Amino acid sequence: MRKLLLWVAFLVLTAVTASAAAKPLKADKVLAEAKTKASEQHKAIFLIFGASWCDACHVLDSFLDRPEIRIIFDKYFVVTRLTVFEQIAGKPDLDNPGADQLMLKLGGIASNGEVGLPFFVVMDQKGSALITSVRPVKGKPTGIGFPQQPDEIAWFLDMLKHGAPSLTPEEARVIEDRVRKQVED
Repeated sequence: MRKLLLWVAFLVLTAVTASAAAKPLKADKVLAEAKTKASEQHKAIFLIFGASWCDACHVLDSFLDRPEIRIIFDKYFVVTRLTVFEQIAGKPDLDNPGADQLMLKLGGIASNGEVGLPFFVVMDQKGSALITSVRPVKGKPTGIGFPQQPDEIAWFLDMLKHGAPSLTPEEARVIEDRVRKQVED
């Protein structure tokens, strides 16, 4: 009987631990961890806001997972992800609590409530925004999502150079070529 009670207690504890582990971290904690890591490694932060239902977010993830891209990003950036607006897919429990407020603060939500994902921000080691994926187009802020058009690709490269001033022309060329191929795929 004692073994059975211990086994039940173990299963309950495991279930509670797994349940707690499954909850996404609060946005401020994720960002704090990114700032610590960026400071220790002398890198900028590439902060991505995305959602599971966002096709362009998956394209960005696929792009960043490519070995030739990952090596460049790992050299200059601490890539950090926050999940937002999962209620659209009926999965609000996937959101990082507070990520939507942080996205609003960083300019990723327009005054009319319009949101474009993925939204990404290049930040310094202290978490100050250097540049975002929202750019002015004819006086209207417009997010680039995953860059597809030449002007969006140019903005994306400019964003990277803000966070990684020592990005070499060859590294920039690798990124640009892969972005163009990713769009074609």
